Amino acid sequence: MSQNEQDKNPISINEMEKREIRIAWGFAFPAILLLAVFLLIPFIIAFGISFTNQRLITNPNLPTQFIGLRNYIRLINDFDFLQALKNNFYFAVVVVPLQTFFALLLAILVNQKLRFINLFRTIYFSPVVTTMVVVAIIWYFLYNPGEGFINQVLHVISFGKLGPYRWLNDTRLAMPAIIILSIWQGVGFQMIIYLAGLQSIPEELYEASHVDGANLWQQFFYITIPQLRNTTIFVVISTTILAFKLFTQVWVMTRGGPQGATRTAIVYLYEQGFQTLRVGYASTIAVLFFLIVLCVSLIQRVYLKEERAVK
Repeated sequence: MSQNEQDKNPISINEMEKREIRIAWGFAFPAILLLAVFLLIPFIIAFGISFTNQRLITNPNLPTQFIGLRNYIRLINDFDFLQALKNNFYFAVVVVPLQTFFALLLAILVNQKLRFINLFRTIYFSPVVTTMVVVAIIWYFLYNPGEGFINQVLHVISFGKLGPYRWLNDTRLAMPAIIILSIWQGVGFQMIIYLAGLQSIPEELYEASHVDGANLWQQFFYITIPQLRNTTIFVVISTTILAFKLFTQVWVMTRGGPQGATRTAIVYLYEQGFQTLRVGYASTIAVLFFLIVLCVSLIQRVYLKEERAVK
């Protein structure tokens, strides 16, 4: 449409814009509805319950009462919760850089033009699509202190000098054992993201750098890494959020033990809400967990904003 036609038909243009807006809202409505039903409304309810002494099973002798900030004050001074939060940070600090590094390494390997490369991509990604409960049970038997495969391998390669180790019953080894399992299971997901990022890098950049005499390491540090900045931000942030949500493998393999060495905030929330039946206190933990995830998301927004500003 020409400029003159646009000037003559402002009403039709406005109608088209309104129609496009209605269509956009129509497509977005199902997602917004699901987010509201499964995220927003439950969080609002949990926030309200966190100010009460609500229990999972109603007790006539303990009626639900509004107790103000008592749950939050108690949570701040709760040694078990602080230990669980410390375990979360320990898990995240170790897993995030290691998993990011291995994901990038695997992505570079499977990005090569080789025969059967799709088979290798499938093999590396297969743990991601396997249910975590199944993975945790398999690794539970691998970590068995008696006949476990890992201890047997260590015994053979060290000529009997190493092992057997009580991986899941030792306070020093339980969390590292879960970290190894988690990296193995989740690295394929980040690998696929990095693979997509690598394939979006223009080949002309590598060709031009090769003409200028750059070697492979120089191409990696001055082309690949800068071009993958946004991808790396997404991988790091998403992995951090998943690290704070650590629950399934811990609950299946150790139930938070030994002596709370693997208890995380979500495990502690489950214990308080479904074992001791203190829903009000568990809701307080959930609210704090939401705030942690929110802070991580805000950090992501800051980094992405800075990236756009640079461009």
